Amino acid sequence: MLQNRGRKVVSYTVTDPSDDPVNPRPGTLRFGTTILKGKVWITFQRDMNIKLLQPLIVKSFTTIDGRGVDVQIAHGAGFLINEASNVIIHGLQFHHINAQLAGSVRDPKGNLVDLGVDGDAIRLVAVQKVWIDHNLLYRCQDGLLDVTRGSTEITISNNWFRDHDKVMLLGHDDSFAEDRNMKVTVVYNRFGPNCNQRMPRVRHGYAHIANNVYEGWRAYAIGGSMNASVLSQGNLFIASGKRKVSTVTLKTLKVGYMVLSTSTVISSSPTPANSDI
Repeated sequence: MLQNRGRKVVSYTVTDPSDDPVNPRPGTLRFGTTILKGKVWITFQRDMNIKLLQPLIVKSFTTIDGRGVDVQIAHGAGFLINEASNVIIHGLQFHHINAQLAGSVRDPKGNLVDLGVDGDAIRLVAVQKVWIDHNLLYRCQDGLLDVTRGSTEITISNNWFRDHDKVMLLGHDDSFAEDRNMKVTVVYNRFGPNCNQRMPRVRHGYAHIANNVYEGWRAYAIGGSMNASVLSQGNLFIASGKRKVSTVTLKTLKVGYMVLSTSTVISSSPTPANSDI
C-alpha cells in the first residue's frame, strides 16, 4: 500500500523537535528535508513545537505532511525552498518567525553556506512545482509567504493567513524582470482577520486568485504592478466597516492586466493614503 506516496519514496518520521543547522541529527525535521537523498515523504510522530535556529532548506522531491498532529514552526527561522522543484508543505502552523543573523547552514549538497533571513515564514526562490496547502500562518516579522526570483508553477491553497501586515509577495522586486514568467494559483484560502495588505501583491508575472475569502483589510487586498497579469475570480471580499453592500461582476481594472470577475464585496471603507503597493 503506497498511500498516495508513489514508488521509490522514502518515508521518514520526525521524532525530535530540536534543530542543528550545521550537523542535522537523524529524527529531526532538518535531517529529512536536507540530508536524506531521493524522494522523501515526512510525517511527525507527535505534536511538536519546532524552533529553527537558521532557515530550513527544503530540497527537491520533498513532502512535509503535518496531518493528524499539531506541528508549530515558531519563534525562530522559517522555511527556504531554493532552486528546488516538486515540494509540498501541508498541515503546519507558522508563527512568530523572526529575522536571523547570517549563520552556517548545511545545504542538500553537504556544503556549509551562510544564510540570514528577514523573518519570512516561507520563502520560495527560483523554484518550480511547489504546493503550499492547508497551513496556518500569522504574526511573523516579515512576510508570511514570498514567491520570488523566477519561481513558477506554484499553488497556494486552503491556507489561513491572519494577523499580519504584508501577507504574500509574488515577484521579487520592480527590476527583476525574470519574474514575468511566474505563474501562481492562489485558491480556497482565508485571509484575515487583521490582515493589512499584499493578499497578494503581484509583480511582473501571472496570478490566478480564485475562491478566497477576505475578512477585511486596511490598505488593500490584491495589488498588481510592473505589468502583472491578475485574474481575480469568485472571491468574497468582506471589507472593514459597515457601509453599503455592493456586488462587483465582470469588472476590468487596468493594473498591468487585472480582471475582477464574479466576486462579491460586502461593505466598504476608504483606502488609507499610506498603503504600500
